[in-house]
Amino acid sequence: MRNILLLLSAACLLATTACQDDDSTVLYNTLNGRPPLVVAHRGASGFLPEHTLEAYQLAIDQGADFIEQDLVLTKDSVLICRHEPFLSGTTNVADLPQFASRKTTKMLDGVAVNDWFASDFTLAEIKTIRAKQAMADRPQQYNGLYRIPTFEEVINLVKAQTLAKRRIIGIYPETKHPTFHQSLGLQLTDKLMQALTAAGWNNRAAPVFVQSFEVSNLRSIRSQYRSTVKLVQLLDAEDVDANGNLIMRAPYAQPYDFVVAGDPRTFLDLSTNVGLDFIRTYADGIGPWKPYIQPYRSTDMSLLPATNLVARAHSRGLLVHAYTFRNEPRYLLPAYGNNPINEYKNFYNLGLDGVFTDFTPTARDAKNFILVKTPATAK
Repeated sequence: MRNILLLLSAACLLATTACQDDDSTVLYNTLNGRPPLVVAHRGASGFLPEHTLEAYQLAIDQGADFIEQDLVLTKDSVLICRHEPFLSGTTNVADLPQFASRKTTKMLDGVAVNDWFASDFTLAEIKTIRAKQAMADRPQQYNGLYRIPTFEEVINLVKAQTLAKRRIIGIYPETKHPTFHQSLGLQLTDKLMQALTAAGWNNRAAPVFVQSFEVSNLRSIRSQYRSTVKLVQLLDAEDVDANGNLIMRAPYAQPYDFVVAGDPRTFLDLSTNVGLDFIRTYADGIGPWKPYIQPYRSTDMSLLPATNLVARAHSRGLLVHAYTFRNEPRYLLPAYGNNPINEYKNFYNLGLDGVFTDFTPTARDAKNFILVKTPATAK
């Protein structure tokens, strides 16, 4: 099976992306001329409880190119898929009397959080907890039905579905709060690299992007682990102001490893030309919050002219994968007319290389509206 997967991966590899839509007749306004990737954000999280095998499977069935995993560690150092190291927002842990005493307060990136933390549970205990929908306005009937998967289980699912669907399906793991894990004596990055090596995916040709809001762990993957796996530096912010400027305020202003090291640079600094030059020394792309690309005023939510971040990143050979695209009207700016397709159209036509989406079908349908750059025959 491994040889078959390697052959499929090699056949689908083009520049720095794994298998995408096969369209050899046009060049898109992306870094490599290929259609933008659809990354299923936490799986099919708009339909099912996030980070479950069922949500990942549904996203694959819907045609996602990649599925995203947020990774945290259990007490016994097993990688599991949860959006945060704490559990109450996406599981039924608060309803389980046997775990009532596990609720505790920990400092997470400088913020005191009172919750149940995965690092206080063994994997066996985690497997007795069930997932729930994190957003109240999304389907609730699946709450309590699905288990929390390990990263290994997700890799096995993706490999099996690659063979079943006869197309490469990629994984997009994020190391969640590596500095926090390290403070607990848990080596998040090390466990990730062990898992990728065991899967045969610790290389550039693998259908893998590793992402992080922190910097030092991504740099260590290049230097300490000497890995060529594709890396993406995430860029965050707290909000936007009345003039559309990004607000840099803790804990969203800086990579937390910068805070610990006394490095004054913010995420906004990393989006400058100097910052992008720094990022390209270790990463293959950036993953900015959408307003880095398409700003808007916080007062009336009106669109402002798009920035040139995509063009500046592309000029340095960096891919741009933006987050997070959602269908609900409360996430859409008035200019999009309550139609999420219009938001995708805007970003796709700005040359975005990939989108993190809660709704894979919408992101895929919107590709039909991309304005291509030039016929492939003009190469």
